[in-house]
Amino acid sequence: MAITLYGIKNCDTMKKARNWLDGHGVAYTFHDYKASGIDKAHLLRWSKAVGWETLLNRAGTTFRKLDDAAKQGITETRAIALMLEQPSMIKRPVLDLDGTITVGFKPEIYAQQFA
Repeated sequence: MAITLYGIKNCDTMKKARNWLDGHGVAYTFHDYKASGIDKAHLLRWSKAVGWETLLNRAGTTFRKLDDAAKQGITETRAIALMLEQPSMIKRPVLDLDGTITVGFKPEIYAQQFA
């Protein structure tokens, strides 16, 4: 089983997800997309799986700092471009479990996926 956890190393939610995986003995690869980047193909695949609205972190500081005009009328194409420019705008964590994509961390959802 291939498991990759995507996110940013110092994010509190990421730490919770990593602690959960470590505590349950789940072996995974961690990809820090702020340090290592992320490509358009990943973002398009994730967007197709969960929707760009789920993937775009509108609650984060990076998104909130955009001017109002940039926040209006966002489409998938614009959202992907924003996330490529600023990986901090990708909601985290993104868990890829053999091609099944989960965005965000909730212990009960992780428990179901690894049951």
